[in-house]
Amino acid sequence: MNSEQLKKQVAEAALAYINDFDMIIGIGTGSTVNHLIDLLPQVKNRIEAVVSSSEESTKRLQALGFKVKELNQTGDLSLYIDGADEADAHNRLTKGGGGALTREKIIAAASQQFVCIIDESKQVDVLGKYPLPIEVLPMARSYVARQTVKLGGQPIYRDGFVTDNGNQIIDIHNLKILDPVELENKINQIPGVVTNGLFAQRKADVILVANHDGEVVKQ
Repeated sequence: MNSEQLKKQVAEAALAYINDFDMIIGIGTGSTVNHLIDLLPQVKNRIEAVVSSSEESTKRLQALGFKVKELNQTGDLSLYIDGADEADAHNRLTKGGGGALTREKIIAAASQQFVCIIDESKQVDVLGKYPLPIEVLPMARSYVARQTVKLGGQPIYRDGFVTDNGNQIIDIHNLKILDPVELENKINQIPGVVTNGLFAQRKADVILVANHDGEVVKQ
């Protein structure tokens, strides 16, 4: 199976978690989630409204006739479904390749269950193979970059990209993240950081992994 087939397969498996009526669910951002959004009309009768992590996902959801609400209107959610750039065996993730990490982290924190959908290429023994995104206030970009060098990383500004929050992204390369919780906290303490792409404190509750044997495995 090719990459897109795997993404569609694991997205389809996630529909089983939308298992009640009148649910208000959180939906993430990215190529795997786009497959999920395309499949959501199959369970539309169970979904009262959706909280979206990005403007891109909001447009896709609204085009399919879903009501998109702000998290301020809904309160805590029962379910959040999103993808990841990397996942380790302890369900800790790196996210933010699409630049929506802050809203994704907020919705994950507000959700009782966080279901992550990936294909097996995203599984790693140690996080850090994929660059770690950090959302920063524009005036702090260079300062934050210098601090990440002290942590052993190589910061690269995501040139020309602005987040939905009006901020900028620095991608930190060459990190070997042995203690994701500690590093997540340490980076978040740097003045000017909005948040970083480590989902270690609020990790996934369930990871669904599509493999090339045509199976979806629950982790």
